[in-house]
Amino acid sequence: MKISKQAKRDAKQLLRNCKVNSLLDDGRIRQSVQAMVMRKPRGYVAILSHFQRLVKLDIERRSAFVESAVALTSVQQAEVQQNLTRRYGQGLNISFAQNAELIGGLRIKVGSDVFDGSVQARLNALAESF
Repeated sequence: MKISKQAKRDAKQLLRNCKVNSLLDDGRIRQSVQAMVMRKPRGYVAILSHFQRLVKLDIERRSAFVESAVALTSVQQAEVQQNLTRRYGQGLNISFAQNAELIGGLRIKVGSDVFDGSVQARLNALAESF
């Protein structure tokens, strides 16, 4: 479905209205969607479709996935969390996982940003350079 520029603008405005302290508020999102469905303005399906996409992107931007070759200690996890919060701001949902394939180091994914400081990535880069 092709979404008009006006529908995109309306969806962005709807998203801005749903934020409290630059974080999405679930209650406001529900209220906004319900109000939109009740009023049914022109092109509301396109507006809600684009709004859903924007919400999904915002949630992804606020999610971090940290992989390490060995389990991180609580001190290391707190340090990683502090660094990510400093870089991306408050409200970041961070999950930690263990992946033995990394051999060593960390791989951090926040939204579309990927920071790969793993030994496996360095070995792959070295293999590609030959």
